[in-house]
Amino acid sequence: MPNKHNDKYRHKFKKAKYKVTNWADYNEALRKRGDITIWFTEDVIKAWKPEKTGGRGRPKDHSGLAIETYLFLRLVFSLPLRQAEGFTNSLVQLMHLELEIPDFSTHSKCSINLELSNLAQTLTPGSHVIVYSTGLKVYGKSEWHQEKHAAKARRTWRL
Repeated sequence: MPNKHNDKYRHKFKKAKYKVTNWADYNEALRKRGDITIWFTEDVIKAWKPEKTGGRGRPKDHSGLAIETYLFLRLVFSLPLRQAEGFTNSLVQLMHLELEIPDFSTHSKCSINLELSNLAQTLTPGSHVIVYSTGLKVYGKSEWHQEKHAAKARRTWRL
């Protein structure tokens, strides 16, 4: 048979078998993976469409912030362009906002010139994503609460 000349070296190690024993904890961990809260400020809603420049040519339909928000959601949920467009559209509809979501080709063209931060990689379960007029910010579980209520973090010291 072809490709069998190293047969005695092929299966040196047996495949590890993993068996879930605590299904309740496993299910809860899977649920928490998608625990992400997204907040839009009023400034973002106003800045979704860019201001008129007064220059020649067709004005831009969407600001860089709108495209950055779309691309961030695409990276977080690992979606293709068309699915990310649908997801962003449904998210805007759930918030009862009258924002226009551009099609996937617009995002593809505009993302070339847009500098994206690595915020999608810093996201952990329970994070809060705040979309400001200046950009995006990812807060950890207690970090957002501390900034909102001006509370200090409780620290415990262990030896």
